[in-house]
Amino acid sequence: MMLPTLTIKAKKISLPIIQGGMGIGVSLSPLASAVAAEGGVGIVSSACLDRLLGKRNNKIYSTYDAVYEEVCLARQSGGVSGINIMVAIARDYDVTVKAAIDAKVDVIISGGGLPLTLPGIADPGETALVPIVSSARALEIICKKWGRFGYRPDAVVLEGPLAGGHLGFKVEDLGLESNKLENLFPPVKEYALKNGDFPVIVAGGIYDHDDIVRFLAMGADGVQMGTRFLATVESSATDAYKNAVVKAGPKDILVASSPGSPCGMPFMVIKESPMFQSALNNRRKPRCDKGYIMTKNKEGRYAVCRAHEDNGGWFCICNGLLSSGGYNTDAEEPLYTVGTNGYRVDRICTVRDVMDELKGSIPVSQLRSPAAA
Repeated sequence: MMLPTLTIKAKKISLPIIQGGMGIGVSLSPLASAVAAEGGVGIVSSACLDRLLGKRNNKIYSTYDAVYEEVCLARQSGGVSGINIMVAIARDYDVTVKAAIDAKVDVIISGGGLPLTLPGIADPGETALVPIVSSARALEIICKKWGRFGYRPDAVVLEGPLAGGHLGFKVEDLGLESNKLENLFPPVKEYALKNGDFPVIVAGGIYDHDDIVRFLAMGADGVQMGTRFLATVESSATDAYKNAVVKAGPKDILVASSPGSPCGMPFMVIKESPMFQSALNNRRKPRCDKGYIMTKNKEGRYAVCRAHEDNGGWFCICNGLLSSGGYNTDAEEPLYTVGTNGYRVDRICTVRDVMDELKGSIPVSQLRSPAAA
């Protein structure tokens, strides 16, 4: 089946495939621009861009300047590209949104919490605003809040419990039949149809061309996929991270909650990740020194992080993910996240080959590693 186009806020996208924003340091401009060049939507992760670009270019960046520069780099090769901005990175959220809009990013995708204030931060102009939700109820809440700004979502990403990274469900609810993506989808699609008929993008556990076709047949307008692009040549994950994904089996991928992410949301990990193992066995000393996910204290300052107080119950996600993206690898153990279907990745490929498979041009069995190409 030939895949249809996808239109979001007057932007016509050749393929209904959005590359998931994988932070920290995995989804940067090389990956985003490669996906965009192949007809999908390439997404930069905004998390910790100031440090990542500082290391890359050996100079100090503000959050604003780092976001602006990386968005511009992603846009240079043409196509449609965007940025993923986590609500949980509250300290930098507003300035990241402003920088992305000023850089004329095509799409802002925002999750990791409900992005209730997103349309009120800056006039988005031609930039599409797309929230991530895990239920129709969450979408309804967002639409009501955004209505106060005279805005409705330009599209919505519905993310199920099989996704990588942070999950928008309670641990005990992850396995419920009602929370399967195919069961979450109908009420979200119905709500979107009745409130502006904006596109619904599904995410979490979608792996190949057949999965895409199945959800499009159900009425989805597109898909978002992170794991398929993690172990690509263009991904900025370290070689160790990519190889950990290639080697992982079904039992090697689990949902971490104790120890878990200091954001408080369940977090998908490869269990042999060095930082996760250290936290699991109480070998890790507190080091929380980056502060990206700090919350406010009683005085209103961003100064509270669970990992800073207890690195047994919580792993330091900022340092761990920075290490898995190639930053401070000598000083910090890496933390690897991947979607539930990550065990199906058995080789490192180019983005072009992955996109050819996803659009149905070649079967998965014919994907080649660069060495074999």
